Amino acid sequence: MEKGEIVGGGIVAQARKAIENLIAILNEAGYSLEDVVRVGVWLDDPRDFWSFNGVYADYFGQNPPARACVQSRMMVDCKVEVDCVAYRADRA
Repeated sequence: MEKGEIVGGGIVAQARKAIENLIAILNEAGYSLEDVVRVGVWLDDPRDFWSFNGVYADYFGQNPPARACVQSRMMVDCKVEVDCVAYRADRA
């Protein structure tokens, strides 16, 4: 797969890839998912919420960070976009 290519396979595959991309970016900056305090989620189709939520729970477990999830038409042909804010007191 080329950088910037949309992952096929629907919402679950795209959600996993989006969160894996977040993990890679966080790791490069010296953070991890445990440092995430807020997540923003944009879904192309609100009916995908429960499928996305299952993937989200796989990564963030029983004590997930604050999250905002909205429906949004995507600029490209994807089903989900995710961003986050990470904070760790020793890095402040």
